[in-house]
Formats: sequence, C-alpha cells, structure tokens
Amino acid sequence: MATDVGDNRGVAQNDSDIWRMTPLGAGQEVGRSCHLLEFKGKKIILDCGIHPGMSGFSGLPYIDNCDPASIDLLLITHFHLDHAGALPWFLQKTTFKGRVFMTHATKAIYRWLLSDYIKVSNISTENQMYSEADLEDSMDRIETINFHEQKSVSGIQFWCYHAGHVLGAAMFMIEIAGVRVLYTGDYSREEDRHLMAAEIPAITPDVLITESTYGTHIHEPREERESRFTSKVQEIVERGGRCLIPVFALGRAQELLLILDDYWASHPELHEIPIYYASSLAKKCMSVYQTYSNAMNENIQRQLNIRNPFQFRHISNLKGMDNFDDVGPSVVMASPGMMQSGLSRELFETWCPDRLNGCIIAGYCVEGTLAKQILSEPKEITATSGLKLELKMSVDYISFSAHADYRQCSEFVRAMKPPHVILVHGEANEMGRLKSALNREYEDDADVSIQIHNPKNLESVQLCFRGEKMAKVMGNLALKKRKQDEVLSGVLIKRNFNYHIVTPEDLPSHTNLSTSVITQRLSVYFTAPIHVLKFHLEQVADQVKPITLPDDTEGLSVFNSVFVVKKEKVVLVEWQASMANDLYAETVVSIILRVQADPHARKVTNTQIRQSGRAVVYKERLQKMLTGMFGQDSITRKFGTSIKKEEDEEVDEEFHLKVADCDVIVNWKTRVVKCDSNAALQEQISSSVNLLYGAVMPIQTA
Repeated sequence: MATDVGDNRGVAQNDSDIWRMTPLGAGQEVGRSCHLLEFKGKKIILDCGIHPGMSGFSGLPYIDNCDPASIDLLLITHFHLDHAGALPWFLQKTTFKGRVFMTHATKAIYRWLLSDYIKVSNISTENQMYSEADLEDSMDRIETINFHEQKSVSGIQFWCYHAGHVLGAAMFMIEIAGVRVLYTGDYSREEDRHLMAAEIPAITPDVLITESTYGTHIHEPREERESRFTSKVQEIVERGGRCLIPVFALGRAQELLLILDDYWASHPELHEIPIYYASSLAKKCMSVYQTYSNAMNENIQRQLNIRNPFQFRHISNLKGMDNFDDVGPSVVMASPGMMQSGLSRELFETWCPDRLNGCIIAGYCVEGTLAKQILSEPKEITATSGLKLELKMSVDYISFSAHADYRQCSEFVRAMKPPHVILVHGEANEMGRLKSALNREYEDDADVSIQIHNPKNLESVQLCFRGEKMAKVMGNLALKKRKQDEVLSGVLIKRNFNYHIVTPEDLPSHTNLSTSVITQRLSVYFTAPIHVLKFHLEQVADQVKPITLPDDTEGLSVFNSVFVVKKEKVVLVEWQASMANDLYAETVVSIILRVQADPHARKVTNTQIRQSGRAVVYKERLQKMLTGMFGQDSITRKFGTSIKKEEDEEVDEEFHLKVADCDVIVNWKTRVVKCDSNAALQEQISSSVNLLYGAVMPIQTA
C-alpha cells in the first residue's frame, strides 16, 4: 500500500523509475527494525530485529510481506536485539540467499549477545525462533565491512559511517543507479566517555531514513545527567538499599560502568559498597571492547596508553544469583535493560517490595515491557510466576540512551538537506510531533525543499527517480575525437547500471563475450537457366555479377553479399547473417520462387537480356522526361543512347539544357543538377531527376 508518491526527478516512465521503501517493522513503533528498499529491480533489507515487548514469533518483523529469495542484500547497523535479533531466523529459516554485511565489532558482539538472549528467553522449545546451532551457522554467512570501505553487490554500491550509539554501530549509504539513500539506524551526535559522535557524511543523499525515537524531546546536558545519576545511586546505598540498574549487556552498560568506577574512585567513603556487573557476557564483552578500541573516541585511546579503562577497579563481575551474597547495600547492573526476563527481572521481583531499594532506568523503554510499566509508578506488578507483588522501591528515569534527540536530529537534517526524509523507529505520537516540528523549520525557507514522510508498518513510501542514461565510449571507438551530434555505431554493454559502447571486435576485451559469424545456406528448387535468374535479379539489384567456382560451376553475386550457385535443378543461396544481408537474401529467394512458379517469367529473349541494363533505360526516360518538360529545342547537348556498357568511360555523362535563358547541366550518373542563375529551376529539375531514378533504377547497396 503506497502512502506517498513524490516526484524528484521527473515523471516515471515505467515501474523501474519508482523507488520504494516499506517498513516491515519500526514503522510508527520502536522495535523490530526492518525496512525493505526496492529500486531498479534490486531489493535490500535494512536491519532485521525483534520487538522487545513481544515474545516468540509474534516479535518478528512482517517478513511474510516480501519474498526472502528475491532479496539481494541485507545490512545490519548494530548488534541490539531490536535491530539484529531476528537475523539468525532470517538466515537459517527462510529462503534468503543474498549477502549480509555488518561491521567487525558488530559481528563479534552479535555472536555473544544473541547467545545470551537464547539462554535467558523464557520461551518453550516449540516457540523458539532459532537455536544455538542456528546462530552458529549464521556466523558463516555474515560478511564484514570497514567504516568508509566501499562494497558492491549486484550493482548496489554501499559504504558506512560511524553512528555513535554503541560500539560498531554504522550508518549505511546505499547507491543504486545514481540514487543515494542514507540509513542512520540508531545514532547519536553526542560524544560520551567512550564513543565518538556520529559522522555527518560529506555526500548529500536523495533520501534520508532516520530514527525518531525521542521525537521533539531534548536530552539534558551530559554533565548534569551524570551528576543526577551518581547522586541517586549514592542516595539509595546510603539509606541501606540495593540499587538495581537494568541495562543491556553491551552498549550503555559500558558507559555507566565507566561513570560509576570513576565516581567510586573519587569517593573513598563508598569503597565498602560493592558494585556488580551481572552479565554472563562480562568478560567476553570486555575483550571485544579492548579489541576494537580503535572504533572509540580519542579520550579512550589516550587512556589506553596508560592503562585499560575497562579493567575496572571497583566493579566485580556477577554471573548469576548463585554467586551473589545479597547482604547489605550494593549496586547491581543487570541485563536485560527492559526486564522482560533474565537476571534483571529476577532481582527486581526480589527487591521491589522494600522501600529502601531503588531502581534506575537508564535507557529507552519500549511499550509492553516491565521497564516501561514501572515508570508510571503502579502500586503492584505481576511477577513471572503470576503472583502480584507490591512495588515499594523507588523508580527513577535518568536517560543515558544514545539516541538522537530533537536538537541532534534537526541539526543532522539541516546539514544533509536531503529532498526526502523518512522517519522510522519512533512511537506514532513522537514521530508525528517530530514531523510537524521539522516541517515548521522549513516552511518559510524558500531555498530548502524537504518532504517528510512517516509511514506505518507495511505502508510504502514511493518516490520517482528518473535520471539520464549515459554511455561511455571505450576501446577503438574512443581513439577518434568525435563531433557534436555525430552518430556512433557499436555494441551497447550494460553492466549493472553502467553503460558502455564498443565495437564488436572489442567485445572480448571488455566482456566475457566473443564475436562469431553465422553463415546461412538455403537450397531452392529451380529449373530455369542461370542467365534467366540473372535477368530478373538485375531488375531489382544494381550489383549482380557472374562468378565461377573452382569446379567451373556458374553462380551470381547479388548485392555483394548474397551468393547464388546453380547445381542441376537446385540453386544454393548463401550469405553471412546480419540484419541487412537477411533482407537481401529474402529478396533474392522471393525472386527465385517467383521465376520458378511463373512460366512466362522463364521466357526471356536474348534481346531482353542485352537491353537489361537499367542505366540505359533510365537515361532514355530521363531525356524523354526533360524534353516533355521544356521542349525538344531546350536540349543543347545530348548524351548518347547507343551505350552497350554503362561502365564505358568514353560516354558523355552530362548534357546541357537552355531553359528561359538559363543554362542547366544534368549529370545522369551522379544526378547532380547545376543552374547558377536560377535556384528554383535547379531544385525543380533535381527533384524530377531523383523521382525518376527511384522509380526506374534497381535497389542500390552501400
């Protein structure tokens, strides 16, 4: 279903001029990011995530609205479950045969993060989307891409930029037939303690597909946010409570760990209070962060020259509840961040009835999750066992979410100035507010025209891109300098969306093709003598020449390209196949068949054969025509009519006329008419000469 059709480069001539984007997820919602791009017969999927607020197959994108076997390329922006959680299922359980790319860091973390997701998901085996074996097998199909490295798949050019957000997160620039699309995924233009800010590409895209997670909200300054966070943590532990911070195993967790480790180091009075990082992936995560430190900001890289900032001095790893001595105040960072299941959910249910305890939500929460529910401060919650639990612990929201806020999104759009912006990854209300705000920014700006689109899931945005097709001349054709409007003849080669013109001889140098010659032979029943056939061929062809084969067999060359040989009661017609030669051969065969079928046509007298030269007939009729037009006395010098061979060089090729005191010269051979004193008379005679020639003379070959 199409919701928007924008005209960007002209009216669509056919369906291949239509660029189409369809959200299969994250259309006016947050979660299960998955977008289908279609243009020029190419199909690309951007991200393949699951919905954090749903379980099992209900959390998948609407993949059944496309044919996975027709997808050429799949690009994953980062490792979060709402962007990559459905990838093993898509690679192993569907007919997808295309190629999939992500950055090196994303692939390394994807393996461990999804393995942890499989273990902590409270889903029965029959409802499980994929197994550990499926995840392992999917790794072999994933290819990696470096930042700013250009790749090409089936004519689709793409490369990526740093997106901030999390380690390895990328924005993808995709180009098909000259049309560029920038897909941001999740991004942040704010540099934090370990990640660089998202880049602003130097190339303006035709379409920008950007997240709208926070709508028109503006994040508080980083220093104020960190201060509120550390103060709230200290407040909870100093009153004797446990502080729970639900986080995803990778991403914001590393930022919060750096903040807490620095804060504890500068506050000796807190050294007795333990901080736990409760994730089975803790050690694996840290090794990945140390490996890909080059993808982090300069602050981290400077610290690495002194010591590894991810080797924390005041934080311990906690693999599970069995290893946790829950006595006295403590700070626990546990996954998952939205508390659908796992250790964070278990700790929350244990601690929520005690008003001394506190929970700090530090990231974005999706509708339908426990983290989103407790922000509305309900009096009780439903445990995973089905029991009702009182909610007495304090709940605070301090956002460290590395998503672009309104200010960042607005500045990014202004820097890019794309003709079209498509908003995704945002709740319907927030997305609507952002669309209205961006429209207000540009409504009075005559120099900038930007159309904002905010499609729902399965609603397509359709845009028209009709560019000019240009072909590059290569090989021998390029050796000669060409003039404006000069007509070129060659073979047009289309490779993906590039066009080249070469000579047939150059085909092997520029393609895997080679040239060949097809010789066609046809046998036709024919009983008349060869000279009779020659007579009839001369009526339509100006070049009919006798030939003799090595075995003394007589034959004819017609149009310099078709050869006719008489053998007993059969004539053999042979020619090299081409568009022109095929037409010549068809003419020759039709004459052969007509002569054979018509007894009168085979009765040709010697006199007719001697006078068969059409040039003689043409000259005689030309003289009669001019005499009829201007009178017998107008001809002052005639050309001879007793010509036996038109090739005779002794014959005068010109004759002169005297018409109304104007001297006219007519060349019967070249059909050139000269009359310097009367241009109108010259044009009249020239037209008559050419009309007569076309009516009398046979077909001429080049």
